[in-house]
Amino acid sequence: MKTIGLLGGMSWESSAEYYRLLNEFVRDTLGGLHSARCVLYSVDFAEIERMQAEASWDEAGKVLLAAGTALRRAGAEVLVLCTNTMHKVADVLAEGLDIPLLHLADACADAIIRSGIERVGLLGTGFTMAQPFYRDRLAAHGLEVLVPAEEDRERVHRIIYDELVRGVVTEESRQAYREVMGRLAERGARGMIYGCTEIELLVGPRDSPVPTFPTTRLHVAAAAGYAVGTAPLPPSPDTRTISGISPEAGSSSRS
Repeated sequence: MKTIGLLGGMSWESSAEYYRLLNEFVRDTLGGLHSARCVLYSVDFAEIERMQAEASWDEAGKVLLAAGTALRRAGAEVLVLCTNTMHKVADVLAEGLDIPLLHLADACADAIIRSGIERVGLLGTGFTMAQPFYRDRLAAHGLEVLVPAEEDRERVHRIIYDELVRGVVTEESRQAYREVMGRLAERGARGMIYGCTEIELLVGPRDSPVPTFPTTRLHVAAAAGYAVGTAPLPPSPDTRTISGISPEAGSSSRS
């Protein structure tokens, strides 16, 4: 079994889910008393959130690369960045480390394509929904990505940072997400990406009018499969062969 490096703390609420789900996947795959061989580096989210707000992405990349380097020295053989938003600096980690980075958007895209869906709605932080780093990665796999209108994006973002990262889950916010997803489905989304690791703490499959793609679970499943040798890493846009879908068919955003 390979050792997985979990780079988390963004927030620790979702990182705890990563750890739990990873061990459950390994147990269910191998049986008996098996659990995941992993090492965890948990950063101080307040520092990362400040860098996000200040758009200090270069600084954030250096902090996460240092953490990834520590994980590599601790024995990690594959890196799992336990956050969608901070894949903004995924290239810094991929280029700066000599172990593979399991890109979260690749794991998500792989599941969507295997389901036969081409047009998806994306929920996440304001950074993930509005900036191209994540949407373009999905579009490079041949997917058409729809994001909520600006007012809905602000609502989704606020609930993540004011509530979910603090462990606060309310029925009012759950209903707000249902309404946002309903509007995306009305615009043509045939699937819904829960593109923030905390979103899965609030809503599940029954809350969406279309099939859901929970990125935390998909990321963990891909990492566990690779670690125990039952599956390769999900293909990147450069290595994927898409039957019937060309990368040019994807649109990076719609508002």
